[in-house]
Amino acid sequence: MIRAEHELHRRRRSRNFGVGLVLVALIGVVFGLTVVKVRQLGEMQAFDSVVRPEILPGERDEK
Repeated sequence: MIRAEHELHRRRRSRNFGVGLVLVALIGVVFGLTVVKVRQLGEMQAFDSVVRPEILPGERDEK
């Protein structure tokens, strides 16, 4: 049985493909930002972006 594809199906498939690409791009951006943030966590102290002298290692041992 040969079924001709209607023009509506072609437009819908094209639109779905575009939405799929946008979703994949959004997921890629969120994943990339997450990877960058996780790699920077080693340089941060207690999720602060400012180095606080009161929590520097070795300070408590000297007192």
